[in-house]
Amino acid sequence: MFDTLDAVRTDIAQRLKRGASDRKSAFHCPAIATADADARIMVLRAFDEDAWTLRFNTDARAPKVAAIGESAPVGVLFYDAGAKIQLRCRGTGRIEHYGPIADAAWEEATNFARRCYLGDGPGAVSDGPTSGLPERFEGVEPSDEDLEPARENFAVLLVTVEEADWFYLSNDGHVRAQFLHGKGRWVAP
Repeated sequence: MFDTLDAVRTDIAQRLKRGASDRKSAFHCPAIATADADARIMVLRAFDEDAWTLRFNTDARAPKVAAIGESAPVGVLFYDAGAKIQLRCRGTGRIEHYGPIADAAWEEATNFARRCYLGDGPGAVSDGPTSGLPERFEGVEPSDEDLEPARENFAVLLVTVEEADWFYLSNDGHVRAQFLHGKGRWVAP
């Protein structure tokens, strides 16, 4: 069970790795909150266990990109109802538009995923319901050539986790642990 801080830290890392690789994982789509008190659901794309860094793909035109910029506080909330585990992460977020991490993230995305960056920017006003995509790409996978202009709108959000607050709900008594800059401690729920 969760009777050592090492076991909790391992549990966190395993859940984050699975969240990044398994779309059925409860940790795949956490809530992300920025310093401007805005929150949204995003897809966890990668977790670097050595650096305790989370990666999310984003549209470079999104308001959160301006709010985060090169460095800003970001909160990430994960919840697995089946396991009764909540994980709250706080850290420093940064947006990378170009560079090795953003370029690799772009390359690993499918053309269907990349097409999201061809359309109108997030929050663009419309006269009716819209995906924001150009009409010719509705339900159609664009070619690599079609996607060349989309790369300009793609960026990644990286969150370096500085604090992780792990909470296990149990009828026998809740258990809570915190990790601050990697150092763990038990705390009362």
